Amino acid sequence: MDIKAPKFPESISEGELTKWYKREGDFVERDDLLADVETEKTTIEIVAQSDGLLDKIFKHEGDTVESEELLCTIDESAEAPSSETHDVEIGTSVEVHEVAASPAARKLASEHDIDLSVVNGTGRSGMVTKNDVEKMLGEIRTTPPAQEESPLELEASETPPVPLTALDSSARVERRVPMTRLRATIAKRLVEVQQTAAMLTTFNEANMDPIMRMRRQYQDEFVARHNGTRLGFMSFFVRASVEALKRFPAVNASLDGDDVVYHGYYDIGVAVSTVRGLVVPIVRDADALGLHQIEDQIVEYSEKARENKLSIDEMTGGTFTISNGGVFGSLMSTPILNPPQTAILGMHKIQDRPVVEDGEIVVRPMMYLALSYDHRLIDGQEAVQFLVTIKGMIEDPARILLEL
Repeated sequence: MDIKAPKFPESISEGELTKWYKREGDFVERDDLLADVETEKTTIEIVAQSDGLLDKIFKHEGDTVESEELLCTIDESAEAPSSETHDVEIGTSVEVHEVAASPAARKLASEHDIDLSVVNGTGRSGMVTKNDVEKMLGEIRTTPPAQEESPLELEASETPPVPLTALDSSARVERRVPMTRLRATIAKRLVEVQQTAAMLTTFNEANMDPIMRMRRQYQDEFVARHNGTRLGFMSFFVRASVEALKRFPAVNASLDGDDVVYHGYYDIGVAVSTVRGLVVPIVRDADALGLHQIEDQIVEYSEKARENKLSIDEMTGGTFTISNGGVFGSLMSTPILNPPQTAILGMHKIQDRPVVEDGEIVVRPMMYLALSYDHRLIDGQEAVQFLVTIKGMIEDPARILLEL
């Protein structure tokens, strides 16, 4: 059986084979993880499509991989080698232990020779997640090693490496690793935006007290009604953005050469930070989704992003992007456009500040909002009015539901 790279969409020309998990001559079972192919958007896991012997590898680590290119072959006629089952006797019965773990957790544990049975699982029904394995890795790294390891032998991975200063406080150590394809693509596009777009940013601030009061009042009922889904801030901003985009179509448009493409749908990108870099999964047809559906999608995308499970389709497209730097404590920033989109909304930290209401100074939980836009298509007045519209809906959430 031929095992090929997946068919890449038109926006992706090639990828890089970053790691093999099996070697020639290994017996593999169906759905075993064979290799990782990293593209400019995500890392794609290549799995075995049948049981058999890994007969021949055609692409090696570091090789460039094109769409549907042959990676390896599996001999399906080969028989599985005999294996021993390790049982644990309890009284007079025999029990076989199978640790429930996500594929990403198994992959990371395998890379670092960690026994999953000793990892405390925090996922559903005690499932071991990638975060659980990373937590144990952190505990291991803070424990003094039995013998000194040369920093030159450290292997680059998605997990942040041990700080070099911790290896030898007196050494002047440098560590050189290749830039990942994702990070290289991010760097390239950010520079392109600065060079090709006439990017400006307009700022405003929103009183978050009405939404915070609404969340406190209805959170328990919302969770019970929607099977544990919590009501967050992002779903309000997604819905507010959709309503504002309906009023200002140019903000929902994109530039294609000398043409302006006006989109009749609302696919909202929500920026998610991972250890590999920033990724932007898309909440599609956000205008047709309720708050709980938006929250569910964002939670699902966040979990997939952390485990490097986002598909290319889930990050392709998008007509408008929202980025929340407030989760990291950012008070104000200038978000950079996500081409070919023409605008991006930046959320920031909620902070109590004195404001004037009805001639009196009061303290309110305020959030600075930033809208970066491409001045080639969007005029300043339009950008300001768009952001004011979002501010109005956030400060009076009923306007979102009533589409006012």
